[in-house]
Amino acid sequence: MVFVHLPKRRKPQWRWATPLLATLMVAALIWIALLPDDAAWRSTLLRWGTLSGSVTEWRAAMRDERLLTLVSALFIHLGPVHLVGNLLFLFLFGLPAERSLGPWRFLLLFLAGGALANLAAALLMGSPARAIIGASGGVSAVIGAYLALFPSARLGVVVPLGVWLEFIKVPAALLIGLWAALQLVFTFVGPSFGAVAWWAHLAGFGVGLLYALALKPMLAQRARGG
Repeated sequence: MVFVHLPKRRKPQWRWATPLLATLMVAALIWIALLPDDAAWRSTLLRWGTLSGSVTEWRAAMRDERLLTLVSALFIHLGPVHLVGNLLFLFLFGLPAERSLGPWRFLLLFLAGGALANLAAALLMGSPARAIIGASGGVSAVIGAYLALFPSARLGVVVPLGVWLEFIKVPAALLIGLWAALQLVFTFVGPSFGAVAWWAHLAGFGVGLLYALALKPMLAQRARGG
């Protein structure tokens, strides 16, 4: 008689964290759209957005409710175009990352990565008292984690060839590397210089990359049924 160890087959988890984050962002956009006037809109951005400031100011902020804006700012967007852009990247990279990490670890990735990204942008932006809003820091953390989790993945890209459109697959590491390089360039010069918190993109990307790299050994062991 021979005994053979048969690892248990894990039931596929429902990926609820990504849709939940998207729903909260859409709800926040609708809430802001229903504000009575521009004064209320500006007041909301200043209240729930992350305000840029010096290190001294943020040391004091650690003791009050301003710390919460590092997270609340992730769900506030200027308008539908701003929101849709972040949602496209969130679903493209978030769903596979959530499948690998699990919903709770993914949620921590987005919230903690986004909060640290907003803090970095607040400290490094040249202009004080500017509201930093949008999910870009959290989404950038998701992109960094995706690169660490799926380094050999390939993404489909549509390339115009004359009058035709060609669908090709390109290494995700190449596309994400180009994206990261552009974020670095735009931090100092380029379109929307001074109007977009590019530092948040870079910081979020770095946090997500390190987070996923730290978890990869545990995730690999879990996948083997250990």
